[in-house]
Amino acid sequence: MKYEIISNYSRDDKLRHLFNELSVNTFGLDFENWYQSGYWNEKYIPYSVLADEKIISNVSVNIIDCTVNGKQRHYIQLGTIMTDENYRNQGFSRILMEKIISDYSDRDGIFLYANDSVVDFYPKFGFRKADEFRFRSSVNTDLPAGVKMIPMNTAEDFNAFINAKRSLVSRSPVITDTDDLMMFYLTQFMQESVYKLNDRNCYVIAEKDDDLLTVYDILSDKPIDPSEICSLFGSEIKKAEFAFIPENNSSLEKYQYTEEDTTFFVLGDTLIDDLPEILSFPALVHA
Repeated sequence: MKYEIISNYSRDDKLRHLFNELSVNTFGLDFENWYQSGYWNEKYIPYSVLADEKIISNVSVNIIDCTVNGKQRHYIQLGTIMTDENYRNQGFSRILMEKIISDYSDRDGIFLYANDSVVDFYPKFGFRKADEFRFRSSVNTDLPAGVKMIPMNTAEDFNAFINAKRSLVSRSPVITDTDDLMMFYLTQFMQESVYKLNDRNCYVIAEKDDDLLTVYDILSDKPIDPSEICSLFGSEIKKAEFAFIPENNSSLEKYQYTEEDTTFFVLGDTLIDDLPEILSFPALVHA
């Protein structure tokens, strides 16, 4: 069978359609709206195998430039790892992994989140399993809600939020330059997850599930207590979990985080050395 490896082809409508076809069939995910909204940029780079006039395998590179407690780091995350069921077990994922690791050998590290069914695959390339840690707290308040949901339904909504975000800072010791990945979530699955504090220049990305609040990011022009943020979501909230690392976490409970059917893998000495400071990458960075 003849095949070729292609990459960085998002502006080619035909190839992008073939990529989306495989993604929908594999994960039920369609990237077209993300592309049309303008957030699929040069930081998301599919490496794909093209054969029989279709894309049969893929591993995508996500450029993750970030600051870890003031230190500049340049990582990549691998995601959208998939192979057409008719072409599996023929070594295509291995070919793509080897090329990517070679192409990005100058980076500070590589990480990925793997299904538990393939945990024996990634150590063949030098990856090692790593633990993740997050924070949580109880919430006890009688105050009424002090936040307003900001809908994310239209291009105007998206642009207004991005423009407002430019003057704000993520309140975390790990700051990632990944608005593109964040907008993958906010333009599709989390369109009702952006809130603004009523009396401050502060946005919170969060989801409510009964009495649990999951906080994905806090964006503000001044430092703010994450426990105070949670109390502003009203008296029905009793527990809070943080899907990013808040900068002011001394009053929060640190715990080892595990996600069902998911294993965190890392490659690279610099990234491994940084893990005690990173603790875990923000959920809105996951690809």
